[in-house]
Amino acid sequence: MFEGFESFDIDVDDGIRIHGRRAGDGPPLLLLHGHPQTHVIWHRLAGRLAERYSVVATDLRGYGDSSKPAGEPDHANYSKRAMAADQIAVMAALGFDAFYLCGHDRGGRVAQRLGMDHPERVRRLMLLDIAPTLAMYEKTDRAFATAYFHWFFLIQPAPLPETLIEASPAAYITRTMGGRHAGMDAFDPAAIAEYQRCLAQPGAAHALCEDYRASNGIDLEHDRADRAAGRRLSMPLEVLWGKYGVVERCFDPLAEWRAVAEDVRGEALPCGHYLPEEAPDEVFRHLTAFMR
Repeated sequence: MFEGFESFDIDVDDGIRIHGRRAGDGPPLLLLHGHPQTHVIWHRLAGRLAERYSVVATDLRGYGDSSKPAGEPDHANYSKRAMAADQIAVMAALGFDAFYLCGHDRGGRVAQRLGMDHPERVRRLMLLDIAPTLAMYEKTDRAFATAYFHWFFLIQPAPLPETLIEASPAAYITRTMGGRHAGMDAFDPAAIAEYQRCLAQPGAAHALCEDYRASNGIDLEHDRADRAAGRRLSMPLEVLWGKYGVVERCFDPLAEWRAVAEDVRGEALPCGHYLPEEAPDEVFRHLTAFMR
């Protein structure tokens, strides 16, 4: 995995260190992963992308080999605003003031906030298998709550979810990822082993929960403030989602994104939730056509 890539660890604000890998000499492209994974989700795309772009793939704050600080009382240090600021600092340290941006799942939510707070930084934005966080919470019904039970499990007060995850981090990975459309067959065993290694680190379960607690609180405050002020994503946006996933089943992704962004296109791909691992060729085709 990631042959020819250079690993890095970059210190950003408040003693946070962000881990990642980079390769390539073309236009800068930042890739952000989702839950419960790391930058390794891009392993089936990264090499090909590095032939065209300067690819940067990071572990979000709280994930992988990045820092995992204890959560603050209001969870603000795991807000998508704070996590987006981490990525701005990483790209600036690497010499990139503006870049293409693609995020999957939680990384997509960080990418949305980055594009909203720092539109001058984002040339084009691609989001994979999410609808806007505020819309998903406001339109939660029984079907969504059942399918995305982890949204409501992880936000419970500490230490209940942390204790249960820490009892078997490996099982949490296989249950969460294997319980979706593709089962476990879609994933490289080496990637699964890496996700399991990282979730077993001290503080990892707490950080994962803090990410979701922030999304159920301070992130919604930020999203509501944007809506009240009429702020929208201004850069071109492409959204892709899995035809056999929960986002397709429970939401109208294009309609939801057109409510918060000015220039939106997209479609469903023939896969489930984990687009970079289930449908890498399709993602590569769409990404390289869009980010020109």
